[in-house]
Amino acid sequence: MVATNTKVETIMMTRFTGASYHVLQCWRVHVVHSPAMGRVAYIVSPHGFGHAARACAVMAEVHRQCPAIHFEVFTEVPKWFFSESLPHGFSYHRFASDVGMAQCSPLVEDLEATCDLLDRNRFDDPDIVDRLAARLQMLGCSVVIADISPLGLVAAASAGIPSVLVENFTWDWIYLNYPDGTSRLRQHGRRMVEIFASANLRIQTDPMCEPSPTAVNVGPVARSPRSGREAIRASLGVPPDEPMIVASMGGVPWNYGDFAGFDHSDGAWVVVPGGSEGEMHHRGRFLLLPFHSGYYHPDLVGASDLVVSKLGYSTVAEAHGAGAALAFLGRPRFPESPILAQWVEEHMVAAEIGEGELRGGAWLAAANELLEIPRRKPDQPNGAVRAAEVILERFGSLIG
Repeated sequence: MVATNTKVETIMMTRFTGASYHVLQCWRVHVVHSPAMGRVAYIVSPHGFGHAARACAVMAEVHRQCPAIHFEVFTEVPKWFFSESLPHGFSYHRFASDVGMAQCSPLVEDLEATCDLLDRNRFDDPDIVDRLAARLQMLGCSVVIADISPLGLVAAASAGIPSVLVENFTWDWIYLNYPDGTSRLRQHGRRMVEIFASANLRIQTDPMCEPSPTAVNVGPVARSPRSGREAIRASLGVPPDEPMIVASMGGVPWNYGDFAGFDHSDGAWVVVPGGSEGEMHHRGRFLLLPFHSGYYHPDLVGASDLVVSKLGYSTVAEAHGAGAALAFLGRPRFPESPILAQWVEEHMVAAEIGEGELRGGAWLAAANELLEIPRRKPDQPNGAVRAAEVILERFGSLIG
């Protein structure tokens, strides 16, 4: 027989009244079952894979510290991404969690298309909010974590469930600070300010864009490798004492130029996830892997000396955690990009490369220069550990 006991919790919540958000006191009778499987909703932005990677790192660490927790993941990021990162402890719900930014390419945003999407997909649409809130209640979720979905926060408030915001930027900050942003974009940003401020717990992960005095700050949050450096290199056929580069645009196909330029015996090995279709191909010291190659991406990063990539949060966090150097391609107009670039240059062995260099193969010379610099150990611990501790300290009694 399962033992139970009852707790009465007093929680400060926010509730949507149709025009604004108001703080109110909710009394909840919470029945604790022992043993139990607590359920936590994680609502993840589909803007790239960076938010999903960070969410997976936090979920994995929460699950490690409290194995009874089960996550209900709501997002449009494909299920396979979570299956690769979280082998157990979650259910997947395909759900449009937010708009983010419409992209013309991996490096260029489309402001008008973004505003059109925001007009058609209002995060505070009562019907959508009510349906999601009812779903959260039906699943028995005790806590909602958002990275960085405003809809997740609104639905949590509507359902009377405490919310956690995990972020290094929020969409209101992006929309209000986009260079030459339109009045339509800024209007959407202003509508979101109060929403992001409404979270019951706010966790900001380095490198953060707009520090909040009420937030808990943690180090860069990264998925941890599962296999050792030597094991991964051995499976790839890369000697343990020779330099290795991983070139990745974060799940997006990209033309890195003429691979024949590195076909010599004393150059670095270059591993390109997504560089081939169907199976791994060798071109000299280039190893071209298909997407879904069976290699866990943090394992490839952990086995490398240098990462070549578009500048994005998960790339920065995972390369930093591995102590790898970074040759990065910035996103010139995205407000997060210069803040990431400054942090990378202060905390890592790093250099910025241009889009022409990346497409034309000149990035190989910049990579060789970075490889001459001694590796730099990470100067901050993985923030996933502290983020999980804070979530469980604050809401562990609700989760079970």
